[in-house]
Amino acid sequence: MTLLECINGPEDLKGLSQDQLTRLAAEIRDLMIETTVKGVGGHLGPNLGVVELTIAIHRVFDSPKDKVVFDTGHQAYVHKLLTGRVAQFGTLRRKGGLTGYPCRAESEHDLVENSHASTSLSYADGLAKAFTLRGEPDRTVVAVIGDGALTGGMAWEALNNIAAAKDSRLVMIVNDNGWSYQPTIGGLAEHLAAIRISQRYENVLDYIKTTLSRAPLVGGPLYGALHGAKKGLKDFLQPQVMFEDLGLKYVGPIDGHDERLVETALRRARDYEGPVLVHVITRKGLGYAEAEQNTDDRLHQVPAAGAAPGSWSRVFGDEMVAIGARRPDVVAITAAMLNPTGLVQFAQAYPNRIYDVGIAEQHAVTSAAGLAMAGLHPVVAIYSTFANRAFDQVLMDVALHKLPVTLVLDRAGVTGLDGASHHGMWDGSIMQLVPGMKIAAPRDAKRVAELLNEAVETSDGPTVVRFPKGKTGGDAEAVAKLGGMDVLREPAEGLGPDVLLAGAGVMAMTGLEIADRLAGHGIGVTVVDPRWTKPVDEALVGAARQHKMVVTVEDNGRTGGFGDAVARLLRDHDVDVPVKTFGLPQEFLPHGTRDEVLEEAGLTPQNLARQITEAVARRSPGDVSETATLRADGARHPLD
Repeated sequence: MTLLECINGPEDLKGLSQDQLTRLAAEIRDLMIETTVKGVGGHLGPNLGVVELTIAIHRVFDSPKDKVVFDTGHQAYVHKLLTGRVAQFGTLRRKGGLTGYPCRAESEHDLVENSHASTSLSYADGLAKAFTLRGEPDRTVVAVIGDGALTGGMAWEALNNIAAAKDSRLVMIVNDNGWSYQPTIGGLAEHLAAIRISQRYENVLDYIKTTLSRAPLVGGPLYGALHGAKKGLKDFLQPQVMFEDLGLKYVGPIDGHDERLVETALRRARDYEGPVLVHVITRKGLGYAEAEQNTDDRLHQVPAAGAAPGSWSRVFGDEMVAIGARRPDVVAITAAMLNPTGLVQFAQAYPNRIYDVGIAEQHAVTSAAGLAMAGLHPVVAIYSTFANRAFDQVLMDVALHKLPVTLVLDRAGVTGLDGASHHGMWDGSIMQLVPGMKIAAPRDAKRVAELLNEAVETSDGPTVVRFPKGKTGGDAEAVAKLGGMDVLREPAEGLGPDVLLAGAGVMAMTGLEIADRLAGHGIGVTVVDPRWTKPVDEALVGAARQHKMVVTVEDNGRTGGFGDAVARLLRDHDVDVPVKTFGLPQEFLPHGTRDEVLEEAGLTPQNLARQITEAVARRSPGDVSETATLRADGARHPLD
């Protein structure tokens, strides 16, 4: 039995010797490498970098009485292992197994499930204030903020308030590894880098201090000059004064891989009885040579989260390079996702036209508004789930001013193994609310290029291009046009226009499979790809009147999405045809592969074909073959 297998909770760490802690750290790294590299992947780099730090946290503080909040949550694997989940760790990111982020259902030691960055300090501020108000001075809140999360504006809003809460027992640990997905950029990153570098000059400060203590002219001009020199040199060489100027006690920087040293610093911070910022320097990927040596996103996540050849992200990125060649006014913005969103090639081709703003989606969108006001056409490439954070900026800073800003939302729809906080199932509804917004959903690689070009040609308001995670698959050409929509399939010979099926984005490809299944049961289906899901093409009105039923399918939450927009359009035009809308249930979906999550949600061709058949049979029982009707005796349905 390994030492790690004997750890059933944080209390088991308290009595270990330094030699045992060193052995434990090595066992933790071995298990995480084995699980992620040979398993279903995961955020390996961030967790390899916080092994000693997490051990020290659980030796100094008493979770769950003391509350530990991780920001971002993907650096919590070590925390999981130290809080009784060693035996289940092999199920990491598998359906029904451990999640890739803290999970309240898994453990009383997990508090915040949201994997979105820059939130921990706000959670911690509220928790610490609550403990003070409730008269619980023996409880401490620990916020572990790292992987570039301190670049987010929300973190600084929290710092501003934390500094004023002098009696809050709050320890903020800045896990400074110089990275988010890519190297952390911006003024704050440079500031933290300066703090790291400054420590080499401590001997200079010590020399000045010694000289001052021995100076024979104490109180004279020499003393004054030396004293001023010391102060100026300290301000220059120790830029942590920024945190101290905010009123925060600052400890560090500390070598985050020296467990004993980190533990000593955390005990000092815990006993301070006020908000303390502990600056810890760690090396992302420590202990795994490939992770340490690579400078792309393999350092962050296994398998690599970058824009692989044949992926939706790569197709977008390649087309951006082509657009950039003929459109010097097109610029690109991303939020710490240069490689994952496919913008690396654009950055290489046009280095002066790319802006990585760090983990700051709100700033990205409003900065894009400024670029658009100055006559450029910015393309903001971020993950769909992170676009939620910038809704106010899209609505009030971009759309209100009718600015030509294109949002490219990668990982839209079901994303799979990263779970509830990463599924991009909200943007298709949120963006429907925005006046003047146009939303494109390409079904295949060819349509990514097509619709992206149409989006950047739009000059009277904002546009969205949304696509899923993974490989694009084959292209599907239109057999006809219906207004601005593509008709992908018409009813098979001998079948009437029973169902008009509109599939948004990749669900148009699912619609083709559904049509094939239904044709075998005497149901004629017209499959259309709307291409633009907002505004809904009014050509659907006339087409709907020619069919007995309208069906919409989308990889987005049902509420307020494309299906609801279609139903509203038909109601507004008094079209008396039933509408069936299929999409993701409006709930936080668990992790699993994309296929597993879609099957759980009922969005498979087989399940959808069955439901449509049953709906047609109920409405017109004489119009479909007997085998297509619903079996009331509970026997297996023919479409199964």
